[in-house]
Amino acid sequence: MNTITKLHQNDYSAVGIGALIVFIAIVLVAGIAASVLVQTSTNLEMQALQTGRETIMETSTGLKVMSTAGYNASNEITKLIVEITLLAGSNPIDLGQTIIELSDSNSKQILSYGNTVTNVSSVDGEIFENGAFGDDTSFGIVVFQDNDLSCTQQQPVINYGDHVGIGINTTALFNGISPRTSINGMVISEQGSPGIIGFTTPSSYTKQIMELQ
Repeated sequence: MNTITKLHQNDYSAVGIGALIVFIAIVLVAGIAASVLVQTSTNLEMQALQTGRETIMETSTGLKVMSTAGYNASNEITKLIVEITLLAGSNPIDLGQTIIELSDSNSKQILSYGNTVTNVSSVDGEIFENGAFGDDTSFGIVVFQDNDLSCTQQQPVINYGDHVGIGINTTALFNGISPRTSINGMVISEQGSPGIIGFTTPSSYTKQIMELQ
């Protein structure tokens, strides 16, 4: 009887050890699964935060075109000044890394910064005569307002509240802009919304300085 009793006790012990092994395996699997879930949720949270920051930056950062004026010489617009500023809440923008797309419906031109900055005070208000206007591949910058002096020739960065003019040599681009011509384009920065250029020149040029947009 004692032998039989010992055998039964051993049988029960084997079953208990097996159940313990299964329990430990379940705990380990659950722990691994929980670790994977935690890691996945952390990655998703980080990605969501990054996406949120980029979305806010993309929607709040950008350029706004305030006005566009042209210089009339012999019934052709030979130069353009596109006045730009930053959108409300925008981060500073480096105009040295900005490009301009401009089209007259017959051709499309892309301009980059031409490493030339002039201040409106240094040209005595004669912007179209002495300002920076670039050539057929580049644009110049004319500074109207820059209290912190951030827009320099080496690093033309503008902050909120700054106003600058983009000088474009339309003689070099389109051999001048004739009356009844549609001009479309964008001032595209590294990030954020571009400034939109869009106007149609009048049927006749009656002034030397023409407000176009």
